[in-house]
Amino acid sequence: MDTILILILALLGIVLGYWVYARSVDRRIIQPTDKATPAKMYMDGVDFTPANRNVLFGYQFKSIAALGPIVGPITAVRWGWLPALLWVILGTFFIGWVQDYASIIVGVRSEGQTFGALSYRLISPRSRSILLIFIYCYLLLIMGAFGKIVGYDLMTNPAVPVGVILVVLLGILAGQMTYKWKMDIILTSVVTVIGSFLGIWISAGGPWLGDVKLLSFVPDLINWLGTFGAKTSPVLPIPGISVTWAQFLWSLVTLILCYFGAVLPIWRWAQPINYVAFWIVFLGILGGTLGLLIWHPSIPAGFPALGNLDASIVYKTAEGAEKTLPPLGPLWPVLFVTIACGAISGWHSLVSSSGTARQLEKEGDALFVGGGAMFLEMFLATLALLTAVLGVGAVSGWNGYANLAAAGKYAGVFATGLSEFLNYIFVPKSYGLPYASVFLTLMALTIMYLVVRFMRVASAEFIGDRFPIMKNAHIGSIVALVLSAILIWTGFWQRIWVLFGGANQLMASLALLIISLWLITNRKNIWWALIPFAFMFVTTIAALIINGWLSLEAAYKTVMAGGAVPWDSVFGNVLAGLLAVILIISALVLAYDGLRALMRARAEQAKPVPAS
Repeated sequence: MDTILILILALLGIVLGYWVYARSVDRRIIQPTDKATPAKMYMDGVDFTPANRNVLFGYQFKSIAALGPIVGPITAVRWGWLPALLWVILGTFFIGWVQDYASIIVGVRSEGQTFGALSYRLISPRSRSILLIFIYCYLLLIMGAFGKIVGYDLMTNPAVPVGVILVVLLGILAGQMTYKWKMDIILTSVVTVIGSFLGIWISAGGPWLGDVKLLSFVPDLINWLGTFGAKTSPVLPIPGISVTWAQFLWSLVTLILCYFGAVLPIWRWAQPINYVAFWIVFLGILGGTLGLLIWHPSIPAGFPALGNLDASIVYKTAEGAEKTLPPLGPLWPVLFVTIACGAISGWHSLVSSSGTARQLEKEGDALFVGGGAMFLEMFLATLALLTAVLGVGAVSGWNGYANLAAAGKYAGVFATGLSEFLNYIFVPKSYGLPYASVFLTLMALTIMYLVVRFMRVASAEFIGDRFPIMKNAHIGSIVALVLSAILIWTGFWQRIWVLFGGANQLMASLALLIISLWLITNRKNIWWALIPFAFMFVTTIAALIINGWLSLEAAYKTVMAGGAVPWDSVFGNVLAGLLAVILIISALVLAYDGLRALMRARAEQAKPVPAS
């Protein structure tokens, strides 16, 4: 199949999904009004802050699109490229935009209430506590999954740290220019975005830096930053822990950046940095797409449309030895949670309801911001899938992809593939590869500090009355960061990733349940939200049961194998298994209470309206 046909299918999904299906729901069912939004009614300059719809679109996209729509599809290619492509396009069309857009609408029309407060009102009092426990555990898994990729794989690349830090600083400058100096958004964008690309060029070791006497130290400094002073960073002197000094220190730096994002006002850190990072990502998507159109290759003959149904791969190493990449699990349900974003993601509901809904100037902007950003993420997921099939596969086929997957270098697959695409629009790989790596780091980092922000809000809601100290933003954030560090430094990444995917999609199903309850209580059509809830709930419960069992089984087999026990791996697998159990029990109780509330609401609707 020609690449252009795949891009046309993705664009057709956007046209029909956004301009036909989504606009029809917006116009006929939701019917936006001109009433004042919570952002205007409760403007506090911290969380409730009216934002320009274009700025908010950039914030929304950069807040929802992390590593999920990249690493997820690249991992899912193990089942073959066709199932992954179909789920990305059809999942977004029928489920993804529904959750994102409706979460904003429900948040706006509920005066900016969080899902915890909404579950108390719409489902039952106990559901609030259970949902907050679920959300906290789920957010912790996000930190473990993303934190390991950023702190271990990306920030230890010498070409990444300087570029990322400069983008963060320029994002802070964008907030100052926009909200304090009241400068034009176009001028602010030009200054900060061009500065960011220059920063990435410097981070990549700009070709002439070493030739300028006053700057000759820069390439060596950049290389040192990636390893903290050692060509091969030494392992920490802690028995049973296989973490290098570079991994430890850069993951610590990552957590410190998350701390600032969690405690500072939204306009000072999260919104402007995400806005600047949006342009880095958007221009990368645009450039990669143009490169594909110019190249327009066909999918390599050796890259199957449908692989083994358990995602196992038999491949040859570079030395010619035959190996097997072990299975991930059955296509259903595991593929649907492996693509943790790009088709549907529970994280989006938290961003939309607790963040974007508090910044929306007009209800009429909700579809553009929520639905539009989700469809753009779907296109990014399609591009990521093609980086695995073409960027790596076209060079070395199924074997090349399998070798990188076996090493867990899914992010490396994307960086290699995107740089290959950009090369066709005359971006040299010496810049394209570092740019793609910074792109990936920003995708994760700009989500992580929002995760910590939501974790400290959830803990304050859950135990703040019994332990008032947890209402302190600094204490709540530090507790969340300590727990995140434990999971990052001990968890087995691949198991954590799939477990995170299950929790993520389960969060999506619970969000769709709350949306359905809100719709029925407001006497609106519910089937466009209720059917997606049922599918996602059954699918993700099944996936969590499978992966929770595999995690606990792996810990048991490791201990029973004898010899030197890697206790970090054992602890990480046990923790993952226990988190799976907590998530499953919480979700089942919430679904039970939610369905009872749904039946009560339907019974109320069936009652005749009393005569006036």
